[in-house]
Amino acid sequence: MTPADPRLDFRSDTRTVPDARMRAAMTAAEVGDDVYGDDPTVALLEARVADLLGTEAALLTPTSTMANLLASLAAAGSWGPRGAPRLVVGEDTHMAFLEGDGLRTFAGVELLPVAQRPDGLPDLDAVDEVLAGGGGRPAVVCLENTSMMRSGNALDAAATGALADLAHRYGAHVHLDGARLANAAVALGVRPAELAEPADSVAFSVSKGLGAPVGGLLCGTQAFVARARGLRTELGGSMHQAGVLAAPALIALERVPELAADHATAAALATGFATVPGVELMRPPRPTNMVMARLAGLTPEQCAARLAGHGVRVLPLPNGFVRFAVHRAHDMIGVRAAVSALAAVAATAPVARTTTAGALSGRGLSTTRTEEA
Repeated sequence: MTPADPRLDFRSDTRTVPDARMRAAMTAAEVGDDVYGDDPTVALLEARVADLLGTEAALLTPTSTMANLLASLAAAGSWGPRGAPRLVVGEDTHMAFLEGDGLRTFAGVELLPVAQRPDGLPDLDAVDEVLAGGGGRPAVVCLENTSMMRSGNALDAAATGALADLAHRYGAHVHLDGARLANAAVALGVRPAELAEPADSVAFSVSKGLGAPVGGLLCGTQAFVARARGLRTELGGSMHQAGVLAAPALIALERVPELAADHATAAALATGFATVPGVELMRPPRPTNMVMARLAGLTPEQCAARLAGHGVRVLPLPNGFVRFAVHRAHDMIGVRAAVSALAAVAATAPVARTTTAGALSGRGLSTTRTEEA
């Protein structure tokens, strides 16, 4: 298969590749054996991410998915015989619809999806009802920032704090899936630590928009991370000379402010799409690096396939939209090509007129909607 032009591949911000500086850092990395705790480059990365998020400690994992799994396991480990823990998650989050099977199988949790607000925060009344009906069983309450299925909306600290206050009243552990927390912090103009502070544990990715080739980190207290470290070994997630992966991640951390350029590119993409007749855009209140669009008369899979015919790669989603995830490889050349491709696809879709819709699937999220004429 011919590789896609990186400027036209919008499937995910994991599509970034390490640049020359990152590759040089990998070559020169000082390494030890992280299984024995003596890889100095890994230790430096963990210390810097812990400082960035304002936590006592951090643990390098191969993926943020493993970090989320370890968070559930590490929290459950302190509960003893009180029953299978409940994992309360937003119904449209990555943990609910892409990680749910793994969480049930390997963490042994009862997964309890709840409705989400238009901004992506789990509905507080729904969470309250679930926790109140638990009969004292332990619980982990999870949230996602940014909220991917809400077009990458950034949640502020007040929203996270409100959920954490509620969960803590029931003695629940609060886990933040902050794979794109750096995007949220840049969009809101605050420190990542401010957004992480209400949570008991945080998963953080360096391999999405920040551009490192591999890696997630699980952050929390020293005791929590120590439990997670032992569990990582049991899951087969420990790595030996992992400094070669930590070295480019250290460079990625320096590039947090550069995410603002990705957000500007995404905004330009949305502006261009808004000029195309027949296109419906999701309009998050605090946008970051994602744009979600759909065309009347086409399923997400059909839309993605037709865009691929014009060289533009996108991700079809179960909410009816296709996702354009912007990262450092994208530029205005790619934006113009993507707008032209969507216009060409729209020209083959049913004739439409543009209206303004006040709700998306009953969730109150602002959109620009097309209807068949």
